[in-house]
Amino acid sequence: MVVAILRSISGLCAVSSSSNLRRRTSAAKHRITAIKSVTSTPPPLPRRRKNKDENIVENPYLKAEAARPDMRKSLSDFLEEARDFVGDGGGPPRWFSPLECRAQAQGSPLLLYLPGIDGTGLGLIRHHKKLGEIFDIWCLHIPVRDRTPVKDLVKLIERTIRSEHCRFPNRPIYLVGESIGACLALDVAAKNPNIDLALILVNPATHVNNFMSRPLSRMLSVLPDGIPTLLEDAFGFKQGDLLKGILDALSNEFSVQRMGGLGGRMLRDLFAVSANLPTLCRMFPKETLLWKFEMLKSAITYVNSHIYSVRAETLILPSGRDKWLHNDEDIDRYSSILPKCIVRKLDDSGQFPLLEDIIDLATIIKFTCFYRRGKSHDYISDYIVPTLFEFKQQLDDHRLLMNAISPVMLSTLEDGTVVRSLEGLPSDGPVVYVGYHMILGFELAPMVGLLMKHRNIHMRGLTHPMVFMYIRDSIVDPKTFDKYKLMGGVPVSNMNFYKLLREKALVLLYPGGVREALHRKGEEYKLFWPEQSEFVRAASKFGAKIVPFGVVGEDDIFKVVLDSNDQRNIPILKDLMEKATKDAGNIREGDESELGNQDCYIPGLLPKIPGRFYYYFGKPIDLAGKEKELKDKDKAQEVYLQAKSEVEQCIAYLKMKRESDPYRHLLPRVLYQASHGWSGEIPTFDL
Repeated sequence: MVVAILRSISGLCAVSSSSNLRRRTSAAKHRITAIKSVTSTPPPLPRRRKNKDENIVENPYLKAEAARPDMRKSLSDFLEEARDFVGDGGGPPRWFSPLECRAQAQGSPLLLYLPGIDGTGLGLIRHHKKLGEIFDIWCLHIPVRDRTPVKDLVKLIERTIRSEHCRFPNRPIYLVGESIGACLALDVAAKNPNIDLALILVNPATHVNNFMSRPLSRMLSVLPDGIPTLLEDAFGFKQGDLLKGILDALSNEFSVQRMGGLGGRMLRDLFAVSANLPTLCRMFPKETLLWKFEMLKSAITYVNSHIYSVRAETLILPSGRDKWLHNDEDIDRYSSILPKCIVRKLDDSGQFPLLEDIIDLATIIKFTCFYRRGKSHDYISDYIVPTLFEFKQQLDDHRLLMNAISPVMLSTLEDGTVVRSLEGLPSDGPVVYVGYHMILGFELAPMVGLLMKHRNIHMRGLTHPMVFMYIRDSIVDPKTFDKYKLMGGVPVSNMNFYKLLREKALVLLYPGGVREALHRKGEEYKLFWPEQSEFVRAASKFGAKIVPFGVVGEDDIFKVVLDSNDQRNIPILKDLMEKATKDAGNIREGDESELGNQDCYIPGLLPKIPGRFYYYFGKPIDLAGKEKELKDKDKAQEVYLQAKSEVEQCIAYLKMKRESDPYRHLLPRVLYQASHGWSGEIPTFDL
């Protein structure tokens, strides 16, 4: 622990940030939402009262732009604003709410931030804007000179959550604890099992390295006092002086113009830390370091004695490069003890992950479906639409695939005309898109991305429940499914399908499901749809439109060389396949048709020189006003078979027409782009 605290000053240099240094004072950035002290009434924190008439920007594009990492606050902002908190005059611990968090939606749950070793409560400063749109955020400030014992800090937090639980008994309360704060969150949850809590433990402190901490603790005891004053007197590090101004300017210069990448960010942060060295020294004076060490030991002892009483759902975010305050064994032990626990390792993060560029807590919450407003997560009402930056990240992640396959998009207008655009697609719901599932769903990313980009059509895909499961020791990394959850995937069920239609959503449905997406050799472009209609009558209740579509091209980018039949003959692969199938579950268990034979496995694929993907959206089938007619099962079956037939016709049309595409193969496309520009649209066959 002491090692970690001593390294905090130098370790902050490695924290990456992207925004330019903007001179601020925290006096204009915070307001008191609630004051709950352990002892007497505390002095107020720097604050500015919010004007109730202030306009809140509702434009989703502007909200997304405001959430870009280069618009988020930086390490320099943290240090600048921490200066006022360090010199706030002391007093007992109390809560404050950042002004950036004023735009939360009605009914947003409460989020209590429990700070790490710094105690300022500013650890979420880079996340205030995005989290503030979906949470009511209170941050705990523990003054530098405060010596409140762990048990009293726990009592303070308990009083707060009990008070808020009485006000809103049907809303969860989120506790976000960092290092020592994670211990406090676990202790509070253990003592309040009947309150609906959701814990997010960021780089939790789980043990003390006695081998290193004991000699360093002795060394601390002999260090001289008054180091911040000595620094100011010796080097002139005072707010507003010439030397600090030069360091601030260098911080800006290296972040914007001189150096890019990791080296530039580290050098910029080094200048930022140097410019605020007295603030860091005042944040961690000798007496406070010794107290934090004792506080950590007490917190860990309390947690270990109560850990089995925790009933709250928990998201643990351990840092991959920090071994001072936790180890993998501790995290594994926590995940096995806590009843509803998800572990998501931050592989490239250090001691201060919340201050790093690469960490976005709001996005992680979306990836893990950890956000809810009620007793349980609702995949429809609790879904948070991705920001513009998050959407652009998804496009960038699949840019190589997009460039390799150069997708061709065709749609059908109301008069039956086929056009090379997405003009024929209805954008107002409810709409049900039904089509063919390529192996491993390779068609999904280009299709969902292009529909969102060009027509603002946000598809909500009905997805196999295994995508939303967290299974310890799974052979598949849960992060593999992040993009499906971020872009609006919903576990497939009759109830969720009904809810989406009721909300007038644009639903993406693959009747062939896993059997189609994990097909075997020689089964390309074969539909594995159920014999009976499963979605027509539900869609007719809401007057939905059904858009059949086909997609071809998988046989031009790879060949299946090892399918489930082959893997059953290899003992190791057979065991892995059976475990994956058991973990995922069979949503069509009992179905005696081919659909009931759903093996979950990773097929062996032999890559080819990339060909091209072709999408063809047929003419929409309008069910408006046909609810009464389609109550008849035979009539509904006719519509179902019509949709299936049109999907097959779309596939057949594309397979035929692609033969006449002069740019079906990669080399002609590269030559065309080299002569006509890399951003231009590549021609295809004549319609």
